[in-house]
Amino acid sequence: MALPTPLQAFSGVPKTHAATDQQTIIDGEKMTGAQALVRSLEDLGVEDVFGIPGGAILPVYHQINNSTKFRFVLMRHEQAAGHAAEGYALATGKVGVCLVTSGPGATNVVTAIADANMDSVPMVVITGQVGVQAIGTDAFQEADIVGITYPVSKHSFLVTRAQDIPRVLSEAYHIASTGRPGPVVVDLTKTAQTGDMYYSWPQRMILPGYNPTTKAHGRVLSDAAKLFSQSYRPVLYVGGGAARANAGAQVKALADLTGAPVVTTLPARGIIPDTDPKNLGMLGMHGTIAATGAVQRADLLVAIGARFDDRVTGKLDAFAPTARVIHIDIDPAEIGKNRQPDVPIVGDVAAVLDDLIPEIERTQAIQGKPNLAPWWKAIDGWRKEYPMTWDKPTDGSLAPQWVIKKLSELADSSTIWVTGVGQHQMWASQFIDFENQHSWISSGGLGTMGYGLPAAIGASVGSARKFEGKKPVWLIDGDGSFQMTSEELAAAFLDHAPVKIAILNNSVYGMVRQWQTLFYEHHYSQTNLLDGEAHGTDGAGQLADDSVPIEVPDFIKLAEAYGCVGIRAFTEDEAIAAIEKANQINDRPVLIDFRVWKDAMVWPMVAAGASNDEVIYKPGIKPLTGGTPAPGTGPDEHATGVFKHETTTAANEH
Repeated sequence: MALPTPLQAFSGVPKTHAATDQQTIIDGEKMTGAQALVRSLEDLGVEDVFGIPGGAILPVYHQINNSTKFRFVLMRHEQAAGHAAEGYALATGKVGVCLVTSGPGATNVVTAIADANMDSVPMVVITGQVGVQAIGTDAFQEADIVGITYPVSKHSFLVTRAQDIPRVLSEAYHIASTGRPGPVVVDLTKTAQTGDMYYSWPQRMILPGYNPTTKAHGRVLSDAAKLFSQSYRPVLYVGGGAARANAGAQVKALADLTGAPVVTTLPARGIIPDTDPKNLGMLGMHGTIAATGAVQRADLLVAIGARFDDRVTGKLDAFAPTARVIHIDIDPAEIGKNRQPDVPIVGDVAAVLDDLIPEIERTQAIQGKPNLAPWWKAIDGWRKEYPMTWDKPTDGSLAPQWVIKKLSELADSSTIWVTGVGQHQMWASQFIDFENQHSWISSGGLGTMGYGLPAAIGASVGSARKFEGKKPVWLIDGDGSFQMTSEELAAAFLDHAPVKIAILNNSVYGMVRQWQTLFYEHHYSQTNLLDGEAHGTDGAGQLADDSVPIEVPDFIKLAEAYGCVGIRAFTEDEAIAAIEKANQINDRPVLIDFRVWKDAMVWPMVAAGASNDEVIYKPGIKPLTGGTPAPGTGPDEHATGVFKHETTTAANEH
């Protein structure tokens, strides 16, 4: 029999104790629970909150006024409030906070909670709830939010007493930001909001058993250093956990010390600069050939804050088949979940690397460094032979990859890049030149379409707060993904968030269309959006007189309707002019409608469930099939170089 969720269990308790909220604590300042919530957020140092009001949370909103120390950003949809809090958290490194009502308000934000949980984003979500006596009665706008969010959050609280609010807020903030970061839900009954309590600060948290391990234990560091000394084909496989731990400097130091190449997952883009010669870029389904090839041929794979996601590994039992594995992660549940490591290390990534690097230095002082020259020859062969490139459109439209490359070239080096989800997301990760940590914000694990615009608003608010607006925010979005939360243009304009929006408008759901092209016999079922000047017979939608293409919506008129600047670009010259104009506008959002080729494909690609050895560089080209050696190594060199174990005491600098 299934056990009841906490809220269901609570609703089954006889409601005969009417005096359960009587206060026994009299130290502190007397106030209502709603006042205590606002005061707690202020005392926690929260400076910006995103949300939408509603009946069950109105007592709290009543306490938000001009004297409140945090700034409230009114969004237009609760899901967007959650994504904005995510973008804010990733741009600033602080905990994102959003405040919504009960029932549909709370269920709307569940998608953002699940998204933050998958991507380890620190966030506190405060939801309204009906009064204690109404729980379990199917009251108006009642929903079991604790039960709903338990599987997709780091933790969920139900608060029924006003006196508990400061303590629970302290605990929620602490849980969200420590260990493996994640979203914490505080479901706040109306009874708790309106009840009286005595406020004091700071609060003593009650978190028995919650002690995240941050330092490596035992002999694991020396074991890891020993594996490095025995490895001639090492790879640092760096994931979002390293980005959350702000470990870019440590990752670079480890790569420089060992000579190992660095490959990243999607959330870790920018962890070290793309200009660093050891950075091979992203690996996996749409990763570079060099990154994917290096992992497939590695003899040592060092997973740093990564979780062996299926989009990275492809067919799991064929992933890095010859590699011993060191796995560093603060979440012990990730160790051995998908791949059993030879050396498991539980701890904060930055702290572990700080301790591991001296251990490797000691080992190198005694044993010297392995000769990685043949390994780098193989890697450089892949890089030279299979660079990131694209096909020229056949219909006269813009190549979406060219647009992104040009956006990157013309942008300020401190730009924060945000994306929606789809083809444009993959192209952005492939063609933007990342030079800084925390310059990339995207929905990775959940792949949430509609994430882009609200996350960009949150990032822009964060940039204004922490960097005085000196870090501009560019959103790269698809026409399909953008329309899922386009109403947030109102929030962007009214909050003076000068987000610059590049819509790669191919008038289709691009990634779905790519799969339909490759795996579903070119049957383009329900993927034509007809929101731009389509090209080709299956995408063209005409008015009755067959003269004017349908544009629903017209993105320029949509932008202008929300007070934003709208620009359209069909040619490369128009695109460059539009980008330059957008870079000069800083008092309102700017939207550019780039008309791009709907048949553009994201390459390289590994088909879902296939081995990474089956990666397709371009149709008909599979560089890694059958254990093919890297270009330039050849059969003889392959036998005596890349896979031959040899040592030298000299440092191998690449």
